Amino acid sequence: QVQLVESGGGLVQAGDSLTLSCSISGRTDKIHYVGWFRQPPGPYRDFVATISWSGPRIFYADSVKGRFTISRDNVKDTVHLQVNNLEREDTAVYYCAARTVEGLHATPAAYGYWGQGTQVTVSS
Repeated sequence: QVQLVESGGGLVQAGDSLTLSCSISGRTDKIHYVGWFRQPPGPYRDFVATISWSGPRIFYADSVKGRFTISRDNVKDTVHLQVNNLEREDTAVYYCAARTVEGLHATPAAYGYWGQGTQVTVSS
């Protein structure tokens, strides 16, 4: 089993920056990728970024390229999402998720373990 806990969300103004963190515990040796997703009000959860647990693979959604940066700290078993120049459209609950099967994927169904989410609200 893999457990994930997000932190770092909050209420910010447009143009501000945040660092979201995903602390991971349990069978981290089984992880191949850790991804960030977000869910604005509504039923759909959108892909944001993913990073390989070892090795250099990183992939971003087009909507966040250049503003968001994903990184990992394998010593602390933590994945960060640096979000810059926030826009109102970035308002969402942000989730991190772990994939324990090989292969890069950007769909929620490909990730078997999820955190509880952290709310990011951007005001204008």
